[in-house]
Parts: sequence; structure tokens; C-alpha cells
Amino acid sequence: MKILNYKKSVYSLGFMILITSLSFAQQGSVNINQDKEINQLLALKKEINTSENTSDRYKIQIYSGNRTEAEKNQSNFKALNLEMPSKLVYETPNFKIWIGNFRTSLEADRALAKIKTTFPSAFIFKPKKEKE
Repeated sequence: MKILNYKKSVYSLGFMILITSLSFAQQGSVNINQDKEINQLLALKKEINTSENTSDRYKIQIYSGNRTEAEKNQSNFKALNLEMPSKLVYETPNFKIWIGNFRTSLEADRALAKIKTTFPSAFIFKPKKEKE
């Protein structure tokens, strides 16, 4: 009885493989017609999204103090190779190190978790809007 069930399962498996190999998927081609100005608009949008002057972005501050310590902290951050931009900013009377340009607080929180191991006093903030 076991041999009969074994033969049935082998034949069933073979039949399924045969049917699967004989079935073909549909093939076709897609032509996309778009205006040439769309690529220019996409490039402009990409430039705007990566702009650091956007005031509605979140940043992380890892240091505030004198210039020599700020430069030392910035080089320590760059040595971590986290692939986030760092910027030395002067706001009277201190030099500050700002990291990143995050769209959401969630992105900034994730980056802060990585940074806090080396810079425990780091925090998230939104820069003040610049007066025009």
C-alpha cells in the first residue's frame, strides 16, 4: 500500500513539473511617451530636496563651544563614516557642529541613535527660519 502511495505521489509530482514547464507567460513591450520637460522638472525637484537651506528640515547638533574643539569633534564625526553631511556653523558666541538634513523626525531619531554612542550630548532640532 505504501508503494502505491509513493508511486502516485511521484507521478503527481512529475505531472506538475511537466505542466509547469509547458506553461508560458505573456510577453509584450511598453512604450513610454513623455514630455521632455519632465526630466528638467525631476532634476529641479531633486535639487530642491537636497538643498541644505530648507528650514523645515531636522538637524542634529553634536557640539557647541570653541572653534578648536568644534573642529576636533567634526573630524571625529567624519571618522565614523556614517555618510551624513556635517557642517561647522558659527552662532555668536559658539561654533556648532550640525549633522544631516532630515525630512522627518523619524529619520533624525534613527540617525541620532547611531550618533549618541559617540556623542552622548547630541540632540535633534529645527533651525530657525532665516529672515529674507
